[in-house]
Amino acid sequence: MEKANETVANAGGVREYLTFKLDQEEYGIDILKVQEIRGYEPPTRVANAPEFIKGVVNLRGTIVPIVDMRLKFHCPKAEYNTFTVVIVLNLRSRIVGVVVDSVSDVMEIPTDGLKPAPEIDSVIDSSVVMGLGSIGERMLILLDIEKLMDDPGMGLVTLGE
Repeated sequence: MEKANETVANAGGVREYLTFKLDQEEYGIDILKVQEIRGYEPPTRVANAPEFIKGVVNLRGTIVPIVDMRLKFHCPKAEYNTFTVVIVLNLRSRIVGVVVDSVSDVMEIPTDGLKPAPEIDSVIDSSVVMGLGSIGERMLILLDIEKLMDDPGMGLVTLGE
């Protein structure tokens, strides 16, 4: 958690997060990791991929793996409707799309609005939760999306390594 607080403090005391929903929970990821937001379109399935990897899409000549975060985080239902979107992430070593129920907005969270995540047993690896962000009545689970996507359990292979 120290690292997350240092990062926020180094950014002038405020960070911007793209907020999105998965089932009843609201999450936030660093806006600087987001390349674009697209409507959901069924990807081309890849044989023997984990269930949460829906397949790949061709995004202007780049083959992008699509990860359904609802399946990854074991949400009870994963329905595809008009609100379902793909957040295309530009990470250090790859471009990845993540499927979410809906995108809410971009929120600025000041340093004092970032709280450590409680130590609880969860389907989300606590090492990828940077903390909890609160603004008014809203509480966001802030994810280190790069760390999550780099996890070997994701089944994503980094090209060039």
